[in-house]
Amino acid sequence: MRILFTIAHFFNPDSKDGKHGSQRKDPRPRLLALTRNLAALHQLFGKSQSIINIDQRVALSANQPQVYDLDVIICTTKNNHLLNQLSLPSHFYQHHYTQAEPLMLGFECQSVLRDNLGKYDYYCFLEDDLILHDPWLFIKLNWFTQGASDLSLLQPNRYEVSTTNLSCKAYIDGDLAPKLTATFQNVNEKSKFYGTIMGMPITFRRTLNPHAGCYFLNANQMACWAKKPYFLDRDTNFISPLESAATLGIMRTFRVYKPAPEHASFLEIQHFGTGFVRLIGQEVGLAAS
Repeated sequence: MRILFTIAHFFNPDSKDGKHGSQRKDPRPRLLALTRNLAALHQLFGKSQSIINIDQRVALSANQPQVYDLDVIICTTKNNHLLNQLSLPSHFYQHHYTQAEPLMLGFECQSVLRDNLGKYDYYCFLEDDLILHDPWLFIKLNWFTQGASDLSLLQPNRYEVSTTNLSCKAYIDGDLAPKLTATFQNVNEKSKFYGTIMGMPITFRRTLNPHAGCYFLNANQMACWAKKPYFLDRDTNFISPLESAATLGIMRTFRVYKPAPEHASFLEIQHFGTGFVRLIGQEVGLAAS
């Protein structure tokens, strides 16, 4: 199986607005996030996986039925990036240089995905501060679409972890006000999908917050989206240009589901840092139960 990952990466410490991690003065957190992002892709899905036979003192291949051919393309704008500071092998990624506005880089990733139609089995987008930990990601996605159809897209739950805040792990993309997505989706249409994994019943719900800073589309889904008249129209009417570039197109095209909160970890992705989890107990109240 062949997989194309596109990553939107930006860093500019001279920006007047330090709202995002990509605009802070210290580049080290962003550099660490991107490094972990890239390393995880190759460690989870690349072919270089081994098991050490202690008796024979030899490393044998491992996990080969679920390793893939990977291409990773990082989209940047102007010279606002940290790629020259990455301490990773040169074959881990390709650099796609653009002149786009920083918050619009997600649309540049869509352009790269479209230009590679017919070459891959999965077409993926990631923001640069997201880290995967699940080697069964694509097996789960394939299982879901086989049951729910290619018109249904399963998004991961994005989370942060901490050892010094009230919550050790917090999923950060809970429900939005229904009016914010009602223009683009009808969550009452096939509102739930049920499955059983290793004897465990799992519920998937149409989500009021389809944003996860990423998406993973099979070849049929990518081709379907690319044919839509609004594909790459650069509409920014969902939250902000950043969220629109990552989420608006898939929300308009597919029935977007996420694992229900009681099964949130079935499909998840880590958001680097503690920007959201540390809000619990301060700007975000902690429920009594």
